[in-house]
Amino acid sequence: MAFSISIVLALATFASTFSTLPPRQSSTVTVDPAKIYQTIDGFGISETFQRANQIHALSPSLQRYALDLLFNRTSGAGFSILRNGIGSSPDSSSDHMVSIQPKNPGGPNAVPKYVWDGNDNSQVWVSTEAVKTYGVDTVYANAWSAPGYMKTNNNDANGGSLCGVSAASCSSGDWKQAYANYLAQYIVYYKDIGVNITHLGFLNEPDLTTSYASMRSNGQQAADFIKVLRPTLDKANLTSVKITCCDAEGWSSQQGMMGALNGVSSMLGTITAHSYTSQPNSPINTPHNVWQTENADLQGPWATAFYSNNGAGEGLNWANKIHTALTTANASAYLYWIGVQGGATNSKLIRISDDKKSVIPSKRLWAFANWSRHVRPGAARIGASGGPSGSRGSAFRDVDKSLAVQVIQGGTVTGTVTVKVNGFVAFAAKAWITDNGHDCDEIVATLTADGTSVSAQVPGRSMVTFVLSPSM
Repeated sequence: MAFSISIVLALATFASTFSTLPPRQSSTVTVDPAKIYQTIDGFGISETFQRANQIHALSPSLQRYALDLLFNRTSGAGFSILRNGIGSSPDSSSDHMVSIQPKNPGGPNAVPKYVWDGNDNSQVWVSTEAVKTYGVDTVYANAWSAPGYMKTNNNDANGGSLCGVSAASCSSGDWKQAYANYLAQYIVYYKDIGVNITHLGFLNEPDLTTSYASMRSNGQQAADFIKVLRPTLDKANLTSVKITCCDAEGWSSQQGMMGALNGVSSMLGTITAHSYTSQPNSPINTPHNVWQTENADLQGPWATAFYSNNGAGEGLNWANKIHTALTTANASAYLYWIGVQGGATNSKLIRISDDKKSVIPSKRLWAFANWSRHVRPGAARIGASGGPSGSRGSAFRDVDKSLAVQVIQGGTVTGTVTVKVNGFVAFAAKAWITDNGHDCDEIVATLTADGTSVSAQVPGRSMVTFVLSPSM
C-alpha cells in the first residue's frame, strides 16, 4: 500500500511540475506574395533640438557605438530614415534650433540675409555619417515653425500662423514666398556638402501651440503654402524633393486635414502624422505613402525591458505599435521621436549616461531592429495569416526578392513556428529574435530540404523575424 501511495504522490508531483511549464504548440504562418499592400519607405529617428550635439560631445568610441546602434544593419537597428529639424529660432540658447536667417532681412521682398555655420547643431555631422558611412538614402528635413518675423505673432514659438496664408494677414506683408525660399536654401546648404534631402516638411504638429517652436495651420492654409513651395523647389532644381504634410499631433487629426489638401495632391509627395493624440489604427485616405513620423513614451521612466508588466516603454509594446501601423493603417514608415540623448525618460531609444561614459540601448531599439534591419526601403507588404495563439504576424518582400516575416508572440506560448510561403522556394533562411535575453540575435532556423518552409523556436514574450532568400 505504501508503495502505491508513493507512486501516486510521484505522479501528482510530476503533473504539478509539468503544469507550471510554459505551454508549447506548433503553428504555421502562411505567407501569400500575391496579396500586395503598401510599399515601405523605412524606419527612423531624429536628433533634433540639439540632441545631435549630445552624441557629438561623446568620446570618439562612444560616438561610433551610438551611430552603429542607430544605423548599422549588423550590430544596430539599421535605420533607413533620418529626420532633421530646420531651425527657426534667433539663437541656440537652451535646446533651440537656430535659424539660417535669425534676423528679419527687412521684409518679405528684401534680399535674404542667410547665415550658415556648416554645423546645424551637429545635424550636419549626423547626416553625413548616416549618408556616407551607413548608406542612409532618406533624409527628412522638417521645420517646426517659420522664423518669428514671418508669423502673425512675431515669435517662432507659441503658435501663430505664416503671414499670407488664408485668414493670416500681417502688416509686414505676405511671407509665403520668403519662407519657401528659406526652406529651399536650407536644402541647398545640405546638397553642397553631399547630403541630399529627399523629403521636406514645413509644419510640425500644426494643431498644437507650444512654448517652443510651433506654428498653427489648418489644411487650407497648408494648401496655400504648398502652391508656393512646389514651384519654388522646382525653380531651384530641387524637383526630386518630396513635400510632406502635415505632421499633425495625432493620426485622426491628420485625416481631418486631408480634404483641404485634395487640390494640391499632385504637389505633395508624402503624408506625415504623429501618434500622440490618436494612434494609426486605420488608413489615411490619400493616394500617397503615409509615414508615422513621431511617437514616443515621453514621460515614462527609463525602461530597458522587452517585457515586464506591459509598460509603455517596453519593447514588446513598441513592436506591437509598429505592427499595427504597418498592417492596419498601411503606414509606409515608422519613426521614433529621438534616437540618442541623455535623461531619465523613454523619449529616446538609446540613453547617454549622466556621466557621459556609456551609451545604453533599450529593447525599444531592438524591437525596431527586427523590422528595420530586414524590411528595407522599397519592400512591399504582402499577405500573412495564421500563427500560434497570442501572436501577430506580417510579411514583406524586399527589392532583392527575399522575404522578411515577423512573428510577435505577446502571450506566454512557446513553440515551433513554421513559415510557409505559397509558390516560393527558399535557397537559404535565417531568423533573429528580440526578447528580454536577446537583442535581435540570430537563432537556429531550419529550412526544409525542398525549400518550401522554415521553422524556428518562438518563445513567449518575444519577436522573431524570419528571412527567406529565394533559390538561385
